[in-house]
Amino acid sequence: MLKIIAIILMFGLIVFVHEFGHFLFAKLNHIRVNEFAIGMGPAIMKFGKKETQYSIRILPIGGYCLMAGQDGEELDENDPGSFHNKSVLARLSVTLAGPVFNFLLAFVLSIATAHFYLLDPPVIATVDKGSAADEAGLRPGDEITGLNGSKIRLFREITLFRQVEDLTQPVEVTYERNGQSYDTTLHLTKEKNYMFGISAQPRESRSFGEELYYSVIEVEFQIKTAVTSVKMLFTGKASVNDLSGPVGIGNMMSDVIDKAEEEGGMKDAILSIVSFMILVSANLGIMNLLPIPALDGGRILFLVIEAVTRKKVPKNKEMIVNFIGFVLLMLLMIFVFFNDIRKLFM
Repeated sequence: MLKIIAIILMFGLIVFVHEFGHFLFAKLNHIRVNEFAIGMGPAIMKFGKKETQYSIRILPIGGYCLMAGQDGEELDENDPGSFHNKSVLARLSVTLAGPVFNFLLAFVLSIATAHFYLLDPPVIATVDKGSAADEAGLRPGDEITGLNGSKIRLFREITLFRQVEDLTQPVEVTYERNGQSYDTTLHLTKEKNYMFGISAQPRESRSFGEELYYSVIEVEFQIKTAVTSVKMLFTGKASVNDLSGPVGIGNMMSDVIDKAEEEGGMKDAILSIVSFMILVSANLGIMNLLPIPALDGGRILFLVIEAVTRKKVPKNKEMIVNFIGFVLLMLLMIFVFFNDIRKLFM
């Protein structure tokens, strides 16, 4: 029960921060917010007496910031508080604020993990004898700084590289040893599962400045991972069966909490929850930026078209496109939900 509450609170906080970004910039641009809701479905709590009604709804999935003149709201061309009557820049700032606030949340949480947890520099702790890394001359203490020309700043980026690159081809490695930069080539084999044959050497932070640095790198890594996942969906390296919704994420998070409690106690469990929040928040930010109708990215696309053509997309046509996108999104969510349930019993 405690884990379920923790998972619901995690999703609630991430959604709240996203919608609060929209809400804050709507207020800054003098756009009237009719309702600020966390959750979907029937309301279990409502309050607010002025122009904005605040509500908590029964289903702990999603939320919304409903502004005047938006999504089925009656359009009044003379209403100064209507979203539709504001400048392109004002509407763009409101729309972008949600995903940006998710990245900011991921950054703030990353500072906490960098301070209380071990950092993840790409420094080699051990090299397996006879491995590709051993044959290439890599040794414990070497810091990998590049793979095939791509900059490496976290050890997990090496893992991500292995997941997306063609490992049947030689891998060009740049590394530092005693302050000097060197290049070598890894020849990975199928017999050794295309493994590099190295392990990480995590360490504690040395200063607040370093924690800030690694927090930025962490958010960049999570964004890179999310973008890579989307690319894998479109290139066929991953399928919709690999997608996870709240149920699947909650199940994975539950397993991570159990493992952390067994190995390090409550502190490690809390840090695992925070790490999961970084992952989910950054992913939510990226997914919302995809140019899909009904998502923030779809609205941004319409605003870009308006900025280029200097003509507003007719609201009725925009509503139709967004409605179709919303229906398709709901169908995908239903599929992911039942797919998550199926995985629980596999």
